[in-house]
Parts: sequence; structure tokens; C-alpha cells
Amino acid sequence: MPHFTLEYSANLDDRLDIGAAVELVRRAAVQTGIFPLGGIRVRAIRCEHYAVADGNPEFGFLAMVLRLGEGRDLATRKRAGEAIFQALSSHLDPVFATSRFALSFDMQINDKETSWKRNNIHEALKAEAAHG
Repeated sequence: MPHFTLEYSANLDDRLDIGAAVELVRRAAVQTGIFPLGGIRVRAIRCEHYAVADGNPEFGFLAMVLRLGEGRDLATRKRAGEAIFQALSSHLDPVFATSRFALSFDMQINDKETSWKRNNIHEALKAEAAHG
């Protein structure tokens, strides 16, 4: 962990490079310095079917959820969340300027007792660093 999921309305396709947004979130997460590099995941899910507010088909949204493991205090989580949200929000300024749009970001903390993982990426990153 952390795992970021960006759900976005399909009408953003011509207004937003979602691949660039995904990479921006990944970089912002790394820059916080609080997440293990090998655990970062950022994925985007295009929502073909959606309804916003009064149903106006021009309204769009991007809703980001971060799932992370326990162990970070509230102040640390808030600092990281603010930095990541600000980076994404700034990136989306052109979307806000040209359309009606809603952006949200929520953090969810997974209970370690009910969260199972298997990951060999951490070891690969350590090996690369040792040989690099």
C-alpha cells in the first residue's frame, strides 16, 4: 500500500490526459516520502455510465480514493493528502476553467488484521539500488 484509485466520468476523455494524471499522482505520492516505493499503485477507472447533479451530461467528475495501511499518524496523513490533492487539483485547473467539474479525494485506512498482501517488488527495488 498505498493504492490510489481514480474513477472518472467518460466525458473527460477529450479534456484530460488520464495517463498524465495517474503519473502525476504517483510522483506526488513518492514525493511525500511517507510511502514505501514498492507499494505504490495508481489506477484509473473510466466510468462509462454516470450521473452528476441534475443529470447534465456536460458535468464531469474525478473521484480519487487512497487505501493505505495503518501506522501513520493523522498529521502525517493530512500533510501527504494535502500535497497529493494540491498537485492533482492544480493539474486539473484547465478542466475546471473550461467545464463544470467535481474533484474529490478520500483516504481509507485498511485494518492490517484483514488485509493480505504478497509483493516481491520491494526486493527488486532493493536489488536495483544495490547494483545501481
